[in-house]
Amino acid sequence: MKNRHLLLFFLGSFFSVSCQNTTDNNKTEEIEKQTSITPVQTKIENGLSKAYFASGCFWCVEAIYESVYGVEEAISGYSGGHTEYPTYESTNTGTTGHAEAVEVIYDAKKVSFTSLVDVYFGSQNITQVNGQGPDRGSQYRSILFYQNEEQKQIIEEKIKSLNKQLGDKEVAAQLFPFEKFWIAEEYHQDYEKNNPNNPYIQNVSIPRLNRFKEKFPELLKENK
Repeated sequence: MKNRHLLLFFLGSFFSVSCQNTTDNNKTEEIEKQTSITPVQTKIENGLSKAYFASGCFWCVEAIYESVYGVEEAISGYSGGHTEYPTYESTNTGTTGHAEAVEVIYDAKKVSFTSLVDVYFGSQNITQVNGQGPDRGSQYRSILFYQNEEQKQIIEEKIKSLNKQLGDKEVAAQLFPFEKFWIAEEYHQDYEKNNPNNPYIQNVSIPRLNRFKEKFPELLKENK
């Protein structure tokens, strides 16, 4: 996902690096979904709930949510698009409509959906459109997926509050009803944990995780 651009990174083009192919990923009208779709409600299994978020590279987002107290696991995958059985290669073209996303499996008795939304907005550049940091393209856009009206209202109220604080800017994240989550290839799972010396992990993922930890020490597993 990132390795083919690492040379550019070290040449000083960090913030201009694009992980997309030559496909034009700015045509968001072609991939945006109708919010009138009835969202799919996932079942609570073994007392655990599921939530779905997209916020740039799923390696980064997975590691952030797995650091949160009450989160049992975060799984990397794809969601928000129109193509069945997406792969990393197809999603990275920007033509599937999917974004890199994570499935967050959590204990609602320990951490609320509202807190997960706070983690979401508190761990990214909330005004960056179609990407996070060096990762650019619709496959890296920010999306919050809701499964019921209560979740939708929580997200909408949070976005409204943030927009007031931003003034002349606004939150770039999209709000979609959850339909389906496609699990990514096995080598993407726990990537930051399994590849700590990868240059992208060292220079992008770990700093992003550490910035989050500094902002939300009260939510971390390591502090409980």
